[in-house]
Amino acid sequence: MRRLTLALAAGAALSGTILALPAFAQSAQAPQAPSAQGEVAVTIYNNNLALVQDKRELRLPAGKSKQDFPDVSGQIRPETVTIGAPGATIVEQNFDFDLLTPEALMEKAVGQAVTVVRGGQNLPAKILAYNDGTVVEIGGRIEVLGKDDRVIFPSLPPSLRARPTLSVTLDADAAGARPVTLSYLTYGMGWKSDYVALFDEKAGKIDVQGWLTLTNNSGVTYTNANTLLVAGAVGGGGRGMGSVMVPGTETAGRERIGDFYVYPIPGRTTIAQRQQKQVSFLDVAGAPAAKAYAYRNPWLGRQDQARSVDTVLRFSSSAEGGLGDALPAGTVRIYMRDARGAPQFIGENAIPHTPMGSRLAIKTGEAFDVKVKAVVQTRERAGSNKWRTTMVYTLTNARPDAVVVELSQGGLDSWWKDTRILEETQASERVNSDEALWKVSVPANGEATLTATFETRY
Repeated sequence: MRRLTLALAAGAALSGTILALPAFAQSAQAPQAPSAQGEVAVTIYNNNLALVQDKRELRLPAGKSKQDFPDVSGQIRPETVTIGAPGATIVEQNFDFDLLTPEALMEKAVGQAVTVVRGGQNLPAKILAYNDGTVVEIGGRIEVLGKDDRVIFPSLPPSLRARPTLSVTLDADAAGARPVTLSYLTYGMGWKSDYVALFDEKAGKIDVQGWLTLTNNSGVTYTNANTLLVAGAVGGGGRGMGSVMVPGTETAGRERIGDFYVYPIPGRTTIAQRQQKQVSFLDVAGAPAAKAYAYRNPWLGRQDQARSVDTVLRFSSSAEGGLGDALPAGTVRIYMRDARGAPQFIGENAIPHTPMGSRLAIKTGEAFDVKVKAVVQTRERAGSNKWRTTMVYTLTNARPDAVVVELSQGGLDSWWKDTRILEETQASERVNSDEALWKVSVPANGEATLTATFETRY
């Protein structure tokens, strides 16, 4: 599972370059206080949302009793809380999120008597205000506490909790121990995908390793949890697109929930508060891939200076001749080996949720040696509502080998429906009503010219 990562790390060591790669194993965590959680299952979605199911064993008296559930999320959505307790019903529930901090303790003590320790003396005092400093009354004098003063409080305010706590009043039909299952949705948890790809241009192959990164900022640690990751933003969410993707029609052999794919984390794992945890989910070697050059010119687009074409990496997620999996949305970072055999970073881009069988074209950057200059050669009225526009595209190649540039002219259907290409020096492919595509061969250390005349309403 770590073949690609180890190869990149070894190459980086040889070249003296440090690569920021995910780590499979987590670093040691600081010792955690004993948790009140029971058997925990966490389902994490892409859109800062998670479902927590916590099965605890409680001993209830007969009749009504207040039960505290500490170690719940600090970003719990209280309206989503459900509790299953055999032989008991819920009367009332409250979520206490006013946590015990020095600031909160001081705010709650306003108007109360405390003891101020100063210079080895214990001085009775009363806190009058707490706002950008603490105002107290000591021995009939009003003063502001100094940085060396220490305050002793007689007791803790009942409203402050050391940990986020859910308080529930249950009405049990009989006394005794029973399992109680607490379920709720919480913000503050999410996950994302990252892909490390090593491209071999000569061989036309690519090695890809996929990583899942969990993030927990919910305010509590989930101990020894059964964890599922769901690829999809439930209930809506934004749509991002950083690459060109032709969606596939193959079904991946993964677990599903509704219309979403599920990525289980093997075994049970502890998801600590303020922690990122990374695990591998994809490891493919030798999948077919190819580099391409592409440039899209906007309608009436013209340049005073030639512009670099895009460098694009193409590969597939199909079962045959591809990565063979559905790919959750994330960032693909691409490396190539240099003349010394060391992997070097050449670009990155985002992909959306990608079904298996899809064809991907990821822009990795802009070519140094391959450029296009588009100019409007002529533009004239051809009737009351007709215009003829002749575009000339000059492509140059400073590389020692010939290249093919996929040159497309966009904007052909921006405001009208009957654009025609009257003349062209090379046959085009009409990709759609808005775009025409030419595959132009440009010789090594040479140039090529393409001319096309369009008839439009504007």
